[in-house]
Amino acid sequence: CFLLQFLSYLGACDRLLKQGYEEGQVEEAMEMFQYSEKQAAEFLRLSAQFNDMGFQQNEIKEVLLLCGNQREKALEELVMK
Repeated sequence: CFLLQFLSYLGACDRLLKQGYEEGQVEEAMEMFQYSEKQAAEFLRLSAQFNDMGFQQNEIKEVLLLCGNQREKALEELVMK
């Protein structure tokens, strides 16, 4: 049922927003990972970590998608760029 899926999506977004992520980032991450809260949360967590390390957001997004949110592999790719 669409309504249940939508309510689940809203709940997931709310939980991620409460973790301190920005609304636009949460919505984008949920769409990128086909509304998987677990994958979106991992993407947001890793994205914030890599951003704090000084990497550019567009590169972070690209690498995390290519590496399937695998932290070590993504970090290796970012360092080599």
